[in-house]
Amino acid sequence: MKQNIIALLQKNQIIGRGGACFPTALKWQSVKKAKGKRKIVVVNASEGELGLFKDIYILENYLDQVFIGLQTALDYLNSTEVFFNLNKKYYSKISKSLMRLVEQYQASGYQITIYQEEPSYIGGEETTLLNSIEGKRRQPRIRPPYPAENGLFGCPTLVQNVETFYDIAQVAQGKYENKRFYCLSGKIKKRGVYHLANDLSISEILKITNNYPDFSFIAQIGGSASGLVLRDDQLAKQKMIGAGSIEIYPLTIKPHELLYKWFDFYQQESCGHCTPCRFGSYQLWQQIRKKKDIDWEATLALVNLMQKTSFCGLGSSLAQAVNSYYQNVINYYAS
Repeated sequence: MKQNIIALLQKNQIIGRGGACFPTALKWQSVKKAKGKRKIVVVNASEGELGLFKDIYILENYLDQVFIGLQTALDYLNSTEVFFNLNKKYYSKISKSLMRLVEQYQASGYQITIYQEEPSYIGGEETTLLNSIEGKRRQPRIRPPYPAENGLFGCPTLVQNVETFYDIAQVAQGKYENKRFYCLSGKIKKRGVYHLANDLSISEILKITNNYPDFSFIAQIGGSASGLVLRDDQLAKQKMIGAGSIEIYPLTIKPHELLYKWFDFYQQESCGHCTPCRFGSYQLWQQIRKKKDIDWEATLALVNLMQKTSFCGLGSSLAQAVNSYYQNVINYYAS
């Protein structure tokens, strides 16, 4: 398996499921080729964005598969060292099954450290995650160097999302069916996590799960803070992007309510490292708190400035939500 796992990952087009969608085989090869005998694998179970809850679903229902995927990565890298970065709220829910597997793998020679992280959006960014494990301030690192070359404690490090390890396990066992996990929430009948084909449109996902609304609505996909916002008539041609969430809002939702939700989240979650994100998210939040009327010109200008100048993806990601909501909903119906 070690010899052909890369070919299998490439054949099945396995990508990261944390949102960045980076090709898994390429990441593994980069860590394998990096200088240094000590290679570390990090499991990213941070899951801090609004609308996402598939990691805990997988951990509660398929933890053994996550460990099979983890072992596959370790064996390929000739490594035994793991840091399992876990959203602190999740630990109490899976502690018994998790520690049972940890003890089982430790008995086989693997070194597994469980790190319980305070829940946060920025904590899921891979270099911030590494800083957090090292006891440093939770903020992103300058890249390059990338974690694959110089990661945890200066060692080549493979960081993968929980769902990615699940997919790897399916590939390694010859059971991969080109499916992914979808988080469905908002104004729907059956909120939950669904494991469905990877190539479905958003409309198909909603219909298959009996969640297609009988009222006019908008959908935010890929994350309920940073995700793309679309009208219901746009969903038949749109497939899933990002981390795999769909949140449904009635078309009648007040723009002020939606923007407040996003801006409040971002101003709380900004690590404060860079001025565009720290100042921009706070200014947006202050404006929406104090005024009922939305100055769209000023709002769009500020989120686009954040997109261009923020240090990491957190500050830049807000622009997608705001711009798509304005273009696909506000401006569309105004014209």
